[in-house]
Amino acid sequence: MDFSGSVEIAAPRAAVWDFVSDPQKMGSCGPGVETVETIDENKFLARAKVKVGPIAAKFTVDAEFIERVEPDRARVRARGKAPGSAVDATAEMALRDGDQPDSTIMDWSADVQISGMMASLGARMIEGTANKLIGETFTCVKSKLEG
Repeated sequence: MDFSGSVEIAAPRAAVWDFVSDPQKMGSCGPGVETVETIDENKFLARAKVKVGPIAAKFTVDAEFIERVEPDRARVRARGKAPGSAVDATAEMALRDGDQPDSTIMDWSADVQISGMMASLGARMIEGTANKLIGETFTCVKSKLEG
């Protein structure tokens, strides 16, 4: 499944970069994220509880930055496992100056593959939940950076 979009954040690009390239800060905005452990400069481990329809799963996700060009773009690869389900994802984001002074536009995309029990729920239900979680994430990011 592919997801993408753009969001304008009323904050300078350097501040947005600092937030979104820090797994601890970004993890604080991830719905269901319980912990984020930094392994090294590029790798981190996250634990998150995700509920899609009637199925709730606790994922352990190994993630790593596979590209970082400060303050313009980054790419992350993640592999997660939960009892009976797995997820593989690659996400990219690019930052550019916004239309307003000291604003930043983030163009983002994610390619997500889900297998196992959670995948049996069907793409429609998964996409609906994913879009809701993405919206909650960006609402949080904006509130922390624009506040």
